[in-house]
Amino acid sequence: MQLSVKGKQIGVGDALRQHVEEKLSEIVGKYFGDSLDSTVTFSREAHLFRADIMIHAGRGIDLQSTAAAPEPYPAFDQAAERIAERLRRHKNRLRRHHQSGAAEHVEAVLAQAFVLTPQEDEAAQDEADNPVIIAEMTMPIELLTVSEAVMKMDLADLPALMFRNRAHGKLNMVYRRADGNIGWVDPAQSGKG
Repeated sequence: MQLSVKGKQIGVGDALRQHVEEKLSEIVGKYFGDSLDSTVTFSREAHLFRADIMIHAGRGIDLQSTAAAPEPYPAFDQAAERIAERLRRHKNRLRRHHQSGAAEHVEAVLAQAFVLTPQEDEAAQDEADNPVIIAEMTMPIELLTVSEAVMKMDLADLPALMFRNRAHGKLNMVYRRADGNIGWVDPAQSGKG
Protein backbone atom coordinates (compact mmCIF):
# COMPACT_ATOMS: atom_id res chain seq x y z
CA MET A 1 0.00 0.00 0.00
CA GLN A 2 1.26 3.45 -0.93
CA LEU A 3 0.63 5.72 2.08
CA SER A 4 1.14 9.44 2.48
CA VAL A 5 0.65 11.04 5.92
CA LYS A 6 0.60 14.84 5.92
CA GLY A 7 -0.05 17.64 8.36
CA LYS A 8 -1.56 21.02 7.48
CA GLN A 9 0.08 23.54 9.77
CA ILE A 10 0.74 20.83 12.37
CA GLY A 11 3.59 18.39 12.77
CA VAL A 12 2.98 14.68 12.29
CA GLY A 13 5.35 12.70 14.50
CA ASP A 14 6.77 9.25 13.87
CA ALA A 15 4.47 7.61 16.47
CA LEU A 16 1.32 8.99 14.83
CA ARG A 17 2.65 8.09 11.36
CA GLN A 18 3.32 4.52 12.54
CA HIS A 19 -0.15 4.27 14.14
CA VAL A 20 -1.76 5.41 10.88
CA GLU A 21 0.29 2.96 8.80
CA GLU A 22 -0.49 -0.03 11.05
CA LYS A 23 -4.21 0.69 11.30
CA LEU A 24 -4.74 1.42 7.58
CA SER A 25 -2.65 -1.58 6.53
CA GLU A 26 -4.84 -3.78 8.72
CA ILE A 27 -8.10 -2.29 7.38
CA VAL A 28 -7.11 -2.25 3.71
CA GLY A 29 -5.39 -5.65 3.89
CA LYS A 30 -8.56 -7.22 5.26
CA TYR A 31 -10.54 -6.30 2.15
CA PHE A 32 -8.15 -5.60 -0.73
CA GLY A 33 -4.58 -6.63 0.03
CA ASP A 34 -1.90 -3.98 -0.31
CA SER A 35 -2.74 -2.58 -3.74
CA LEU A 36 -4.43 0.70 -2.75
CA ASP A 37 -3.08 4.25 -2.57
CA SER A 38 -3.93 6.18 0.60
CA THR A 39 -3.50 9.73 1.84
CA VAL A 40 -4.12 10.83 5.42
CA THR A 41 -4.10 14.55 6.24
CA PHE A 42 -4.21 15.98 9.74
CA SER A 43 -5.24 19.58 10.38
CA ARG A 44 -6.41 21.75 13.24
CA GLU A 45 -9.83 23.42 13.44
CA ALA A 46 -10.12 25.62 16.51
CA HIS A 47 -9.76 23.23 19.46
CA LEU A 48 -10.24 20.03 17.41
CA PHE A 49 -7.89 17.91 15.33
CA ARG A 50 -9.29 16.79 11.98
CA ALA A 51 -8.26 13.61 10.16
CA ASP A 52 -9.07 13.26 6.44
CA ILE A 53 -8.54 9.86 4.81
CA MET A 54 -8.61 9.36 1.03
CA ILE A 55 -8.18 5.86 -0.43
CA HIS A 56 -8.01 5.18 -4.16
CA ALA A 57 -9.69 1.77 -4.39
CA GLY A 58 -9.52 1.19 -8.11
CA ARG A 59 -10.39 2.74 -11.38
CA GLY A 60 -12.63 5.71 -10.67
CA ILE A 61 -13.35 4.69 -7.06
CA ASP A 62 -12.18 6.98 -4.29
CA LEU A 63 -13.22 6.52 -0.68
CA GLN A 64 -13.17 9.48 1.69
CA SER A 65 -13.69 9.82 5.40
CA THR A 66 -13.32 12.68 7.85
CA ALA A 67 -13.54 12.94 11.62
CA ALA A 68 -12.67 15.51 14.27
CA ALA A 69 -11.74 15.02 17.93
CA PRO A 70 -9.79 16.84 20.68
CA GLU A 71 -6.73 14.64 19.96
CA PRO A 72 -5.31 13.43 16.62
CA TYR A 73 -5.35 9.69 17.50
CA PRO A 74 -9.11 9.49 18.22
CA ALA A 75 -9.83 11.67 15.17
CA PHE A 76 -7.92 9.25 12.95
CA ASP A 77 -9.46 6.18 14.61
CA GLN A 78 -13.01 7.51 14.01
CA ALA A 79 -12.23 8.29 10.35
CA ALA A 80 -10.60 4.86 9.96
CA GLU A 81 -13.75 3.14 11.33
CA ARG A 82 -15.86 4.94 8.73
CA ILE A 83 -13.42 3.98 5.95
CA ALA A 84 -13.47 0.34 7.12
CA GLU A 85 -17.28 0.30 6.92
CA ARG A 86 -17.20 1.80 3.41
CA LEU A 87 -14.55 -0.69 2.28
CA ARG A 88 -16.62 -3.58 3.62
CA ARG A 89 -19.74 -2.37 1.81
CA HIS A 90 -17.78 -1.77 -1.40
CA LYS A 91 -16.25 -5.25 -1.29
CA ASN A 92 -19.68 -6.84 -0.69
CA ARG A 93 -21.20 -4.91 -3.60
CA LEU A 94 -18.34 -5.95 -5.86
CA ARG A 95 -18.87 -9.56 -4.84
CA ARG A 96 -22.61 -9.37 -5.57
CA HIS A 97 -21.95 -7.60 -8.87
CA HIS A 98 -19.55 -10.33 -10.02
CA GLN A 99 -21.92 -13.10 -8.93
CA SER A 100 -24.80 -11.62 -10.91
CA GLY A 101 -22.70 -11.44 -14.08
CA ALA A 102 -21.00 -8.13 -14.76
CA ALA A 103 -22.22 -6.16 -17.74
CA GLU A 104 -19.79 -5.12 -20.43
CA HIS A 105 -17.70 -2.05 -19.72
CA VAL A 106 -18.73 1.10 -21.58
CA GLU A 107 -16.53 4.17 -21.61
CA ALA A 108 -17.65 7.22 -19.67
CA VAL A 109 -18.62 10.45 -21.41
CA LEU A 110 -16.43 13.40 -20.48
CA ALA A 111 -18.07 16.66 -19.37
CA GLN A 112 -16.78 20.05 -18.32
CA ALA A 113 -17.18 20.92 -14.62
CA PHE A 114 -16.88 24.48 -13.32
CA VAL A 115 -16.49 26.02 -9.87
CA LEU A 116 -18.16 29.43 -9.67
CA THR A 117 -17.82 32.24 -7.14
CA PRO A 118 -20.85 32.74 -4.90
CA GLN A 119 -23.05 35.72 -5.75
CA GLU A 120 -23.14 37.82 -2.61
CA ASP A 121 -24.30 41.22 -3.78
CA GLU A 122 -26.93 42.57 -6.16
CA ALA A 123 -24.34 43.66 -8.74
CA ALA A 124 -23.16 40.05 -9.03
CA GLN A 125 -26.76 38.89 -9.46
CA ASP A 126 -27.16 41.26 -12.42
CA GLU A 127 -24.19 39.51 -14.05
CA ALA A 128 -25.68 36.02 -13.51
CA ASP A 129 -25.23 35.26 -17.20
CA ASN A 130 -21.45 35.67 -16.86
CA PRO A 131 -20.37 34.25 -13.46
CA VAL A 132 -16.72 34.29 -12.47
CA ILE A 133 -15.17 30.84 -12.99
CA ILE A 134 -12.64 29.85 -10.31
CA ALA A 135 -11.76 26.37 -11.60
CA GLU A 136 -12.44 24.32 -14.70
CA MET A 137 -11.93 20.57 -15.05
CA THR A 138 -13.03 17.58 -17.08
CA MET A 139 -15.05 14.93 -15.27
CA PRO A 140 -16.35 11.56 -16.47
CA ILE A 141 -20.07 10.85 -16.51
CA GLU A 142 -20.13 7.07 -16.24
CA LEU A 143 -22.71 4.55 -17.40
CA LEU A 144 -23.98 3.01 -14.13
CA THR A 145 -26.98 1.38 -12.58
CA VAL A 146 -28.73 3.38 -9.87
CA SER A 147 -27.30 1.13 -7.14
CA GLU A 148 -23.76 1.51 -8.56
CA ALA A 149 -24.21 5.30 -8.59
CA VAL A 150 -25.39 5.30 -4.97
CA MET A 151 -22.42 3.11 -4.02
CA LYS A 152 -19.98 5.43 -5.79
CA MET A 153 -21.54 8.52 -4.18
CA ASP A 154 -21.46 6.86 -0.75
CA LEU A 155 -17.85 5.68 -1.08
CA ALA A 156 -16.58 9.08 -2.16
CA ASP A 157 -18.75 10.85 0.44
CA LEU A 158 -20.21 13.13 -2.25
CA PRO A 159 -23.40 15.17 -1.83
CA ALA A 160 -24.54 14.30 -5.39
CA LEU A 161 -23.46 12.27 -8.43
CA MET A 162 -24.49 12.62 -12.07
CA PHE A 163 -24.39 9.47 -14.20
CA ARG A 164 -25.80 7.90 -17.34
CA ASN A 165 -28.41 5.31 -16.42
CA ARG A 166 -27.46 1.88 -17.75
CA ALA A 167 -31.16 1.09 -18.34
CA HIS A 168 -31.71 3.80 -20.96
CA GLY A 169 -28.43 5.76 -21.37
CA LYS A 170 -29.90 9.12 -20.29
CA LEU A 171 -28.51 11.44 -17.62
CA ASN A 172 -29.63 10.80 -14.04
CA MET A 173 -28.55 12.12 -10.67
CA VAL A 174 -28.52 10.70 -7.15
CA TYR A 175 -28.13 12.99 -4.15
CA ARG A 176 -28.16 12.90 -0.38
CA ARG A 177 -31.27 14.55 1.03
CA ALA A 178 -31.31 16.69 4.18
CA ASP A 179 -33.16 13.87 6.00
CA GLY A 180 -30.30 11.44 5.24
CA ASN A 181 -32.13 9.46 2.55
CA ILE A 182 -30.99 9.21 -1.06
CA GLY A 183 -32.86 11.09 -3.81
CA TRP A 184 -32.85 10.00 -7.46
CA VAL A 185 -33.60 12.27 -10.42
CA ASP A 186 -34.55 10.43 -13.63
CA PRO A 187 -35.91 12.75 -16.35
CA ALA A 188 -36.49 9.74 -18.64
CA GLN A 189 -39.23 8.53 -16.26
CA SER A 190 -41.26 11.79 -16.52
CA GLY A 191 -42.43 11.00 -20.08
CA LYS A 192 -44.08 7.73 -19.04
CA GLY A 193 -47.61 7.86 -17.91
